[in-house]
Amino acid sequence: MALDVHGQSCKLLLEFFNIIFAMVGFGMVSLGLCGSQTCGFFNLDLNSQMLIIGVFAAGALMLLVAIVGHVGMYSESREALEIVSVLLVVLCAAEIGAGVLAFVNKDKVARSLSTLYKTVYMQYMNKRDQRQAIALHIFHYTLNCCGMGGMLEPFVRDTCPKKSEFWDVLNTSSCVTAISNLFDSNAPIVWGFFIGIAVLLIVACYLSHSILVNEDPRS
Repeated sequence: MALDVHGQSCKLLLEFFNIIFAMVGFGMVSLGLCGSQTCGFFNLDLNSQMLIIGVFAAGALMLLVAIVGHVGMYSESREALEIVSVLLVVLCAAEIGAGVLAFVNKDKVARSLSTLYKTVYMQYMNKRDQRQAIALHIFHYTLNCCGMGGMLEPFVRDTCPKKSEFWDVLNTSSCVTAISNLFDSNAPIVWGFFIGIAVLLIVACYLSHSILVNEDPRS
């Protein structure tokens, strides 16, 4: 399947999106595996289990899109690109649905995430295992928080962001508070995050479709 100039341009752009999807997918799969192994999957409540399963499944689907998309582009396989387009539509619908559910059930999601954090926190205090340390690093640096005590946190400060300014140290909140604020005062930002990813998926779907319809007529 020879492509015209527009098709070749779409191919290059789709490769860029594939790299992003592969990185995000790998990160989500790793986070899901880390969460299940770190906390002990069957020791978690049902909501936390569903949260980990959702993260892992979304990451696996993104990895699949990246792999099939890469194969489809370089083999210029029409069937592979059609599969990519379908997977992207499914991912986009799932992303919008997850965003709506997270926005509508923000209190429940915040409680599940807080429970997950508390479980990791307590296990790290008991075992000082490297897996729990990595999970705490992810929480602390993503949410810019520190443990259960904020600026007065005495137990897990080694996993918290390093701050030199006194005012920054003073404004360090506990992670339970940070999670609550994320789904309360910053709920529109969370919703915007899901919508932003959905827009990227729509663009990638358009690029995949453009490769299919922009075959060089001289071939």
